[in-house]
Amino acid sequence: MTATGTFTPRPAAAPLPRMIRAQAALETRMLLRNGEQLLLTVVIPTLLLVLFSAVDIIAVPTGTAGGAGSSVDFLAPGVLALAVMSTAFTGQAIATGFERRYGVLKRLAVSPLPRWGLMTAKTCAVLVTEIVQIALLTAVAFALGWSPHAGASGGVTSVLLLLLLGTAAFSGLGLLMAGTLKAEATLAAANLVFLLLLVGGGVIVPLEKFPEAARTVLELLPITALSDGLRDVLQHGAGIPWQDLGILAVWAVLGLGAAARFFRWE
Repeated sequence: MTATGTFTPRPAAAPLPRMIRAQAALETRMLLRNGEQLLLTVVIPTLLLVLFSAVDIIAVPTGTAGGAGSSVDFLAPGVLALAVMSTAFTGQAIATGFERRYGVLKRLAVSPLPRWGLMTAKTCAVLVTEIVQIALLTAVAFALGWSPHAGASGGVTSVLLLLLLGTAAFSGLGLLMAGTLKAEATLAAANLVFLLLLVGGGVIVPLEKFPEAARTVLELLPITALSDGLRDVLQHGAGIPWQDLGILAVWAVLGLGAAARFFRWE
């Protein structure tokens, strides 16, 4: 304040952490208010978990845990992987693709928030949504008789690493698609990939049902690595699944690197 009693304006951008938090909160609200996104990220995985756990449509391996909970023991890790893919890949690709088409990204790119800050905010929104998804699906799975075995050495750490690397891999691939294709093409391609990986990624249908040649290729997909890794830890009580973590890490590096290189903001 000056000596005359008036205020001197000091225009400046807010601190970077505050800008990222504000943008992340906005992105999260947009995700949770979108009915189509909620259908894709919450309703469909929950229905798949309940339906395939209650009805013997597909014979699933029971492993060492017999009884009524054997189906859900197999299905729950796969559905958790599907939830990560639906949010980090399908939902983010579609939303970002249409933001790019309508010029939202172009306008945000010239704001004080740097481009990497915008992508960080989007990633934070994805992580918040995934926490909600995982909490809901875990509660439903427990109600259906799920008996996870994450108490083994490194179990919780393995699950967190798998989820984080899976999120990074699918987020990179989703942003790559949204930043290179037209919005309508992104919408069609993202939903098609979601359906194909739902069937062929070991989420609902065991990989043993596929021919050996196809299984060799399917095992290298990020959804397969994530679902198999979670299943090894949560169903079989295995240690750190290094192979699956390695596959996800490669996809994360390739996806995020390609997105950073080829993403077009308009």
